[in-house]
This record gives sequence, C-alpha cells and structure tokens, in this order.
Amino acid sequence: MPPISAVIIALNEEKYIGQCIRSLQAVADEVVVVDSGSVDRTPEICRSLGVAFYTQPFLGYIEQKNYALGKASYDHVLSLDADEALSEELTREIKRIKENWTHDGYRFNRLNRFCGKWLRYTNYYPDRKLRLWDRRKGKWGGVNPHDKVVMDADAQVTKLKGNLLHWMCDSYEEHVDTINRFSTIAAAEAFRKGVSCSAWKVVYKTFWRFIQHFVVKRGFLLGYMGFVVSYQDAFLCFQKYVKLRHLIKTAQKSETGK
Repeated sequence: MPPISAVIIALNEEKYIGQCIRSLQAVADEVVVVDSGSVDRTPEICRSLGVAFYTQPFLGYIEQKNYALGKASYDHVLSLDADEALSEELTREIKRIKENWTHDGYRFNRLNRFCGKWLRYTNYYPDRKLRLWDRRKGKWGGVNPHDKVVMDADAQVTKLKGNLLHWMCDSYEEHVDTINRFSTIAAAEAFRKGVSCSAWKVVYKTFWRFIQHFVVKRGFLLGYMGFVVSYQDAFLCFQKYVKLRHLIKTAQKSETGK
C-alpha cells in the first residue's frame, strides 16, 4: 500500500481550503500546503488541521505546483486546488487504488460549480484532470495559467470513477476578476512563445469558443446559465487575444522606434 502525499497551493483561500483538506485526509498520509502570502485565515485553518505548511512567494502556477511537489514526503501524490474537494465516490476509488496501485497516473472528471449551479454540460464537463500520479513519472507542465500534469511517454494512465468537485466561482463579479487575471497571464505566455495574432484570429477564436460551449458541448441544455457560462468563457478567449495583439503591436512600435 503506497502512502500518498496530498499537495495544495493556496492564496487567501479561507472559504474552501478547510473542506479541501478534510476531504484529502480521508485518503492521504500527509497533506502539504504551499501558501504564497495569504492575509486571511488560510494559514490558521491549515495549521489547525495539522498539515505541513510552507510559505513561498508565487512563482507562477506551474512553477509553484512543482515547488510544492518537492515538499511532498512520498512519491505518490494527489494534487488539488484549494477550492476543490473529493466526492464520496472518488474518495472510495482512491482508497481502492491505494490497495492495488496498477498505473503511473490516474485521471478523473472534474465537476465545476458556477454561481451556485453544477455544470454538467459545456466544456466544463467532464473536464478530465490527471491529479493522482507517481511524481517519478510526471510533473506539472502546460502553459500558465492552464497548468496540467505531463507524464513521461512510457507512463501508464487510466481513469477513476467519481468527480473532483470544484467551486469555480460564487459570483459573476468574482468570475470577471478571474477572466481579467487569467487572460493577462495567458496573453503574456503566448507573447513569450511568439504566438501571432491577427484581427481575424481574435474574431474566430472567440466565436468558436462560444460554439464549443453552447452547441458542441450542449451548454444550451443548462438554459440561461449555459448561455452565461459559454459567453463568459468566450469573453476570456477574446480578452486573451486582444491583450496578445496589444503586446505584439507595442513590441513592434518599440522596435520601429529604435
């Protein structure tokens, strides 16, 4: 039975981190939290629940999560965001896996809660995530802020039953703030990688994102909320490419000025 280290990164997560930690304690042999400077009750809650608590100024989502991996005592790791928690079915599945670990990594569906409603349609479901794995066979990668676990080419991965529950946002204002923050990070990452962006790209990427959510992934079945979610994510896409185009134009003007 391999021991499991549960790993969380956090910043001002007093609202949900308690339920996150308690859900992990049912399956993990230790819980590690790396905090990037919370000024709310997050540190107090974590310490009261007996976790291994560390402080590290924010390095970027990917970099921060890989730093947190390094603080785990065991090679088999389960990584959650502070606003996530294991469902009862997923908890049972992970307990079963601990008795017979057969693969290098395990993915499962994530069920997102948006302004009080669970999203069982749109791109947000099944929203599969690989969060339980042998850290000797994979680490955090992807593109900030959309980090993901990247496994070695020879790694064996399978899927577990149950949902990872995610409290995505509690208000439209909160989500708008997230859109602004994530689109700025994503645009900067795309600019750093040399991604091009025409005016047409801004239009078709935004339009297609809405169609994916509302039509292809049947967001219309959620009615009004499905439209709101589809529109909001399309707006995030729009903001990313508008900001990227602005960065490119600013850099070009700077070069011309030289």
